[in-house]
Amino acid sequence: MQTKRDHSFKLGDRQVKRIGYGAMQLAGPGVFGPPKNIDAAREVLRAALAAGVNHIDTSDFYGPHVTNQLIRDTLSPYPDDLVIVTKIGARRDDKANWLPAFSAQELRQAVEDNLTNLGLQQLDVVNLRLMFGTHQPEEGSLEAPLSVLAELQQQGLVRHIGLSNVTMTQIEEAQKICKIVCVQNHYNLVHRHDDDMIDALAAEGIAYVPFFPLGGFTPIQSSKLNDLAARHHVTPMQLALAFLLQRSDNILLIPGTSSVTHLGENLAAGELTLSADVIEELNSLA
Repeated sequence: MQTKRDHSFKLGDRQVKRIGYGAMQLAGPGVFGPPKNIDAAREVLRAALAAGVNHIDTSDFYGPHVTNQLIRDTLSPYPDDLVIVTKIGARRDDKANWLPAFSAQELRQAVEDNLTNLGLQQLDVVNLRLMFGTHQPEEGSLEAPLSVLAELQQQGLVRHIGLSNVTMTQIEEAQKICKIVCVQNHYNLVHRHDDDMIDALAAEGIAYVPFFPLGGFTPIQSSKLNDLAARHHVTPMQLALAFLLQRSDNILLIPGTSSVTHLGENLAAGELTLSADVIEELNSLA
């Protein structure tokens, strides 16, 4: 392995570094309630910006409201180059369940809540998170909720629109309604269903933002990844992230952590170049 220079990719009309930060883990257990240590959570946010991160992924249903308020109270006034991406389309009940929130009223309220809790006049990017399938994309028309979000964009409350938990058919439907700047789906070394989608989006200059970079691994797959990482003196997470960075230039990463140490390890993955032999071994995990 050898070092390589930093890379960025266009997200909407802004260039962002390809490793950003996902704020989900700053909320309490189960992404519900406040963190155990608010000061430590704020330290992670400050460390991310100090390390050059200029892409933060969040949502007002993390907590709910917790991560957005932490981001506002810790980082505002925001640096000019910081892009904050949020999500709407879901809500939490008092038992921490994740429920669809697709009505026009719920979507408008979600945008207003994100604006208020982030302390912004306009949201940089809002992803519409589809809930036809809670854990994986399922077909279904997104015209009604996306039209509401497109209207809010026309009103100036939203700058750019993205999608989350979607199929290629839904992306094509969405592009007839408004411009799509990013897609956020579950994808990693062993969860490769979106390979064709990534290539199609890359051809259009659309960012692809994978979540759960280590999600869905079997014990055998995890063991092989651990062994390979140990041989190259990196962490399994660094290896998984480096693989994603080399998979396609349009992939933007948002690894989350509540630890400054882990944050540094994640960002260091951007300095790795994997050899063809290592890539072959990683591909074999799938």
